[in-house]
Amino acid sequence: MKVLMINSSTHEKGCTYTALSEVARALQEEGIDSEIVWLGTKPVSDCLNCGYCKKEGRCVCGDVVDDVIEKAKQADGYVFGTPVYYAHPSGRLLSFMDRLWITAGKYLAYKPAAAVASARRNGQVCTMDVINKHFSINQMPIVTSSYWNHVFGSDAEDVAQDKEGLQTMYNLGKNMAWMLKLIENGRKNGITHPDNVTNVRTNFAR
Repeated sequence: MKVLMINSSTHEKGCTYTALSEVARALQEEGIDSEIVWLGTKPVSDCLNCGYCKKEGRCVCGDVVDDVIEKAKQADGYVFGTPVYYAHPSGRLLSFMDRLWITAGKYLAYKPAAAVASARRNGQVCTMDVINKHFSINQMPIVTSSYWNHVFGSDAEDVAQDKEGLQTMYNLGKNMAWMLKLIENGRKNGITHPDNVTNVRTNFAR
């Protein structure tokens, strides 16, 4: 089993990376592989609503979203990490998630996911709420921890001193591993996810 973790910070080895690394440590102890993918510093376009992905199975923009799609298809769980900007995730992460969900959402459905936020002082809970909405609309179990999934600090050294925050990240990794093992054990015993009907769409615009 493998967990794909997304680092949307402009700083490759900053606060968000430090938090995700603690999640990875807990996963490793449970025998579960992980990979932290850094989205880089290049702009990530919002969805163009062009329909290209429906025909080709990939995005017309040909950027980091396409690079991650194949990894996302193969992953068993996900963690999306972001710095907090004005009580909100990074614009890079939101554009990335919107397009990933539109292009490859069917490969993410029913797989556990978690949001991780880092901030100097505040805004993490609002940020997590925005990210979690992607999971809840796509039938993805949301992994929780012993506190809200966030850390405090202006840089990686600060986060390293946030002992409770790092404890929360560690417990998040343990809970993710637990959920993945339960799902795998259920699958081995013939218990799979429901095949829900999603073909009914109601448009209230008149």
